Amino acid sequence: MTVTMSLREAILHRVRGHGPDELRGVIEDSIGNAEVTLPGLGVLFEIIWQHSAPEDQQRMVEALHGELQKSSS
Repeated sequence: MTVTMSLREAILHRVRGHGPDELRGVIEDSIGNAEVTLPGLGVLFEIIWQHSAPEDQQRMVEALHGELQKSSS
């Protein structure tokens, strides 16, 4: 029998059980790397976003906005 996983499930399966240092490594290895790693970062960010307090979400949005403003000038 063939087991089919969505991309999200495959990414979560890959990192489940990793410790904090291993998760940091996954993130750092993905940043600035091939675009194929971007969906993985998106899935990880989704988890962070969903489990962040509204004030933390606002800080992330403000940080992102600030960085995007710098890069567009």
